[in-house]
Amino acid sequence: MFGGKPRGDSHEGMTLICEEAFFHGTLAAKGSLRVEGTFEGDISDAVDVEVGAKGRILGNIAAETLIVAGEVVGNAVASPSVERLASSKFSGDVRTPKLKVDE
Repeated sequence: MFGGKPRGDSHEGMTLICEEAFFHGTLAAKGSLRVEGTFEGDISDAVDVEVGAKGRILGNIAAETLIVAGEVVGNAVASPSVERLASSKFSGDVRTPKLKVDE
């Protein structure tokens, strides 16, 4: 409508915390978030949260979709789904209607 990118691009509005980065605090991510570094604190209002293979989140997560390849220490609430890849480590409670766990 305003000459921007068409809606529906999965990486539109993506926030990246790179491998060398450390974030401490609370983040209300109104879009998508990918964590390759260390995130210490709570994440809320996110659309998609992806934790890369070397990524670590030490805190609670509230998102629509959560995909974990790295490590999460905390509780997660996600609707519609949470996906744990084979390399993931998760310590905490998960509330979601659909949980997918790789072998």
